[in-house]
Amino acid sequence: MPNIIEITELQAPELDIYARLSEVQLLHIYEPKRGLFIAESPKVIERALDSGCVPVSILVEKKHIDGEAKNIISRCGDIPVYTAEFDVLTQLTGFQLTRGMLCAMLRPELPSVEEVCANARRIAILENVVNPTNIGAIFRSAAALNIDAVLLTPACSNPLYRRAIRVSMGTVFQIPWTFIGDETSKWSLEGIQRLHELGFKTAAMALNDNSVSIEHPQLMKEEKLAIILGTEGDGLADKTIADCDYTVKIPMSHGVDSLNVAAASAVAFWQLGAR
Repeated sequence: MPNIIEITELQAPELDIYARLSEVQLLHIYEPKRGLFIAESPKVIERALDSGCVPVSILVEKKHIDGEAKNIISRCGDIPVYTAEFDVLTQLTGFQLTRGMLCAMLRPELPSVEEVCANARRIAILENVVNPTNIGAIFRSAAALNIDAVLLTPACSNPLYRRAIRVSMGTVFQIPWTFIGDETSKWSLEGIQRLHELGFKTAAMALNDNSVSIEHPQLMKEEKLAIILGTEGDGLADKTIADCDYTVKIPMSHGVDSLNVAAASAVAFWQLGAR
């Protein structure tokens, strides 16, 4: 039975997760246990539920309770469903809700690198990509263009930040992913070696004198390939490029020197993704 609660006090502490806690605070809210993330819009929330994510509470525009949100509410048991009119929710959250609905969920336990890469032929590695919009766009391209898994270095923006989830259209719940490297196992020191031990050839997406074209026939022949994309602006670290089996470029025209990392990922995934 839905537990519908009309919002009468914007400062109510139970609404802090939607109104006053930052993404980082949500990430650490229950330490040492799992934190929370916020999923936005019915389609994204449904994909999160389908992947096994556990809902904690819902924030929904009143008119959607018996409309777009009805099926989701019915799937979530008796968790609190906080509701108000559109203007009240906008005042509470500070932004206009996409399709009038947010859902706070427990962060899932992350799998190991080995679990994520099991049976994968094509994986993407994101090195220090810090913009949540780019993270979300890369995940959406990965899901659409035959990438089996995504690994992120520790400095990357978290894929379960609200904006990353929304831009990905919930595909962060469909593509296996985890972080590679931590405080005791630095990506720059051990990451490429670990990928090689898992049987992957590594392709650094970078423009330099030793780059081969993304259309190079040997790339497509590789049984297992890890496509490595770098941070906005600076690109990949020199050590990462030096340690990879290939350095790969996307041919450019009209004097354009490079693409945004999200755009470059889509081109790379289309050309090199598993088929």
